[in-house]
Amino acid sequence: MKNEMRLNFAAISENEIFARICASAFVLPLDPKVNDVTDIKTAVSEAVTNAIIHGYADADSDDKFVNMVCRYEDDTLYIEISDNGCGIEDIQLAKKPLYTSKPELERSGMGFTVMEAFMDDIEVISEKGKGTTVKMTKKLKL
Repeated sequence: MKNEMRLNFAAISENEIFARICASAFVLPLDPKVNDVTDIKTAVSEAVTNAIIHGYADADSDDKFVNMVCRYEDDTLYIEISDNGCGIEDIQLAKKPLYTSKPELERSGMGFTVMEAFMDDIEVISEKGKGTTVKMTKKLKL
């Protein structure tokens, strides 16, 4: 079985829950395990929150959007969360547990760590001044 959806939504904190719900609703027809749905929702939440808080933190434009693509083939779910924000200067540093580029916002610095814990694979592609894409995969226990 194969399916795909694409969403584009405003980079505002209220849409983090929207993204979580959409990702879980997308995968529910496959009848996944509850733990898998919880993992997916948590990872999507972290990726979308990073895009909103870090990707567009210094942007003055009202043209701030997050893109989410969810696709599944057979028993594997593929999720991409992307923004056209400021990009990540040092991906390895950003992935380090407890590192945050916004300590004044009381961020925990665990976003990428959480994504890595709940998904099978995570890839971060970023270009300074152009944006960031987080690609995640999860093999579903169907």
